[in-house]
Amino acid sequence: MTAVAEEIEEGAGRGRRPSGPRAEAREQAILDAALELVMEVGYDRLSMDALAERAHASKATIYRRWSGKAQVVAEAIRRRKQGGHPVPDTGSLRQDLLEALGAMCLSLDGDEALVAGVMSAMRTDPELSGLMQEKVLDGDGPVDVVIARAVARGELPTGTTGTLVNEVAPAVVMARLVFRGEPLDEAFTAHLVDDVVLPLLGTDPAHHPLPDHRSPPHHP
Repeated sequence: MTAVAEEIEEGAGRGRRPSGPRAEAREQAILDAALELVMEVGYDRLSMDALAERAHASKATIYRRWSGKAQVVAEAIRRRKQGGHPVPDTGSLRQDLLEALGAMCLSLDGDEALVAGVMSAMRTDPELSGLMQEKVLDGDGPVDVVIARAVARGELPTGTTGTLVNEVAPAVVMARLVFRGEPLDEAFTAHLVDDVVLPLLGTDPAHHPLPDHRSPPHHP
């Protein structure tokens, strides 16, 4: 067992969940290992034994934080979705959407196996499906924040929400990524914003020019 794992074990043995940067790093290592295994062997064949071995942690460490693999995978996907990107606030609805959805697409691009594996598992694992709904699909995400700010600025009518956008946009992204196998590049992000999201919000891209000091997002 590694020194970090031993430290976590010791803290747990004192009746409290360990905290601090090292414990957080260990937790993230477990989540990263879970996603790697889903991509390699699929969700159904993911076992806690394999997860513990890949993450160099004991099963006791994992079970103190999560009750099973469904919780581990759902939390890992939730963090992957967040990606650590701040919600853009450029003063332009269109620019904010380009940046927010561009960051989401960048985080997903190349993850076809992961997305397909989780989507397939959700059809047969009610616990995973419920956790994904709770942790990933429900709640205010970056797009909801962007839309709320646009309403406050007067770019969108009062009462406009991201409900329909959150139902349709992920389906468009998944269709391109999983079923068509095409990249989630800048051209696709612009298409998603201009031809799908803004029309769903009842507005025209021409009404939301990019700020003079900004250009469309570029991701190396």
